[in-house]
Amino acid sequence: MSKIIYTHTDEAPLLATYSLLPIIAGFASKAGVEFETRDISLAGRIIAQFPERLTDEQRVGDALAELGELANEPSANIIKLPNVSASVPQLKAAIAELQALGYDVPDLPEDPRTDDEKEVAARYDRVKGSAVNPVLRQGNSDRRAPGAVKAYAKAHPHRMGVWSADSKTNVATMGHDDFFANEKSFVSPADDVLRIEHIAEDGAVTVLKAKLPVLAGEIVDATFLSARALDAFLADAIDRAKAEGVLFSAHLKATMMKVSDPIIFGHIVKTYFAPVFARYGADLEAAGLSANDGLGAILAGLDALENGAEIRAAFDEGLAEGPALAMVNSDKGITNLHVPSDVIVDASMPAMIRGGGHMWGPDGQEHDTLAVIPDSSYAGVYQAAIDDCRAHGALDPTTMGSVPNVGLMAQKAEEYGSHDKTFEIAAAGTVNVVNGAGDVVLSHEVEQGDVWRACQTKDAPVRDWVKLAVTRARLSGTPAVFWLDETRAHDANVIAKVNAYLPDHDTTGLDIRILPPAEATAFSLERIRQGLDTISVTGNVLRDYNTDLFPILEVGTSAKMLSIVPLMAGGGLFETGAGGSAPKHVQQLVEEDYLRWDSLGEFFALAASLEHLAQTTGNAQAQVLADTLDAATGTFLDEDRSPGRKLGTIDNRGSHFYLALYWARELATQTEDAALAAAFAPLAERLAADERTIVDELVAVQGKPADIGGYYRPDAAKATAVMRPSATLNAAIDAL
Repeated sequence: MSKIIYTHTDEAPLLATYSLLPIIAGFASKAGVEFETRDISLAGRIIAQFPERLTDEQRVGDALAELGELANEPSANIIKLPNVSASVPQLKAAIAELQALGYDVPDLPEDPRTDDEKEVAARYDRVKGSAVNPVLRQGNSDRRAPGAVKAYAKAHPHRMGVWSADSKTNVATMGHDDFFANEKSFVSPADDVLRIEHIAEDGAVTVLKAKLPVLAGEIVDATFLSARALDAFLADAIDRAKAEGVLFSAHLKATMMKVSDPIIFGHIVKTYFAPVFARYGADLEAAGLSANDGLGAILAGLDALENGAEIRAAFDEGLAEGPALAMVNSDKGITNLHVPSDVIVDASMPAMIRGGGHMWGPDGQEHDTLAVIPDSSYAGVYQAAIDDCRAHGALDPTTMGSVPNVGLMAQKAEEYGSHDKTFEIAAAGTVNVVNGAGDVVLSHEVEQGDVWRACQTKDAPVRDWVKLAVTRARLSGTPAVFWLDETRAHDANVIAKVNAYLPDHDTTGLDIRILPPAEATAFSLERIRQGLDTISVTGNVLRDYNTDLFPILEVGTSAKMLSIVPLMAGGGLFETGAGGSAPKHVQQLVEEDYLRWDSLGEFFALAASLEHLAQTTGNAQAQVLADTLDAATGTFLDEDRSPGRKLGTIDNRGSHFYLALYWARELATQTEDAALAAAFAPLAERLAADERTIVDELVAVQGKPADIGGYYRPDAAKATAVMRPSATLNAAIDAL
């Protein structure tokens, strides 16, 4: 029996799984393909950290660790759905929900002091932020819009906002004293074990990280962002937004950059409300209300303070006097500064650019905005896109080209692997990176409050990345651009490796070039407007940014992308798109029993997974499943069976029914495998005959609240009942 691992994750993708997995598992079983699930949800990861506190019935294995080991096996075939990369507020909410469900998991220590508290904090550190992706991504990324999606977008273009030549929308970034400016980098000449230490001005030495193993040829970077310069920059940006009459918006990645960006977010909150924190900061700190958790967490905790009403009034006054804030939900008064994980740069900036440079203001209307991205490493990408649209107008989805991506992300490459090497500096002094011989290889003079971090990029992933870039350029006949800036310390070392490894491959006739990110953006956009494609070959963070930016402009969403990770050990990881809108979808389901999540990414990932399985195991029937699924997905798009946006249309569950109908038809009529054709002919006939009944059953449940038993830990029986409401469809699928 061939095996595919299907991950249980969070929010809308998890709910969709309750509907989709029974269908695809039933279909695959006819080809001898078995599906197994692994729970890597935020709640599941929390539960796995505290087995000694739970009952036998509550304990679960560490599925993430298990999959991390599997990813290094040639037999790996994993379909990975979007998961919550938990910010601190999300982590606290999940803990509270689990406690209410009877799980004896501890509270998150706010300021761990005892050994027990430090141990609990360390376990939660393994859960929060981007805990999943660095473990599973043991290969580099090949991500692009499938041809069927591009064809659909051209035939059914999504709405694009109108850009004005006098738009005031811009990006504000530091440009000095930030991670980009302060970066230092070296290539380790041999296997070694480094040490990170802080030497205070009085000579006191604190070891920040005792052992940091590195391999020969590995790039090691260190840098810091000045807290003093950050505060000055933010004060200027706030004044600028108010003077220019535009919204103030902050764009960070407080989920993936789980240590640094919540701290930076806290600086933004404190600077925007500087008079409030000057007067009441001590009261808030004493109450455990941190700006790093966002304005929403602070306001929610004010009722417990004796002077809470007074402080709330001060925040209201700050909102009235400051520049208007961009809103997450203007109807509910949720601002850009409420929750650090609400406004994620790689999703929020493309949406703004697609919308004509506008974000929603407190008045419920769209306005130009000053997009604050403090670190300048990649901010220029978005400024270049804004400048292009301001000069040439909105892009046209019916004619525009595409920007597929080859991303360096294997083995915790670059910034996303920095969590355990990022520190908020406790006292002025020096941070040194010291090698095994005792030599200082990297050093920075720092001040209290600065955010210092180190990153690693191993040599083998870079070699594999270069190979993948050349392969994609050859297969597609498309220019490939390495987005690297020779003036950045890390990039300079990567460029040296790229130039060294490109000659290992046949690049005859290929257009391969190296450009700084802002120039690469302008070059790619120029080609896009001509209907031409350009492969972006990027590091890990830009992989995230680009695989949202260009798909959101091209096809309206990044959830419809084909994302393949050829694992370096020979297996395959197949990712299913972005989950940035997943929380809103869950809210709508709970309120209206309507799930708008589009599982198209899952369809593409499944087809690629089945094809990989066929190629690696010799299962010819799996290839037939893959080919017919591709054809069915094409029909699915042609017939416009993706979920609608309002009640009365088919939602996620209805889209799954139509995929099953079209897939069964393709299998019944294909001639490659007679046994499969015979197996699916009755199902195709049955689903076609019952189409009206099934659709009526799926639509009938809409419009009233749905009980799924929890947000982070839904009750499986309740979620199944909600997501499989058609008895007619269930009977047909279960008969498989």
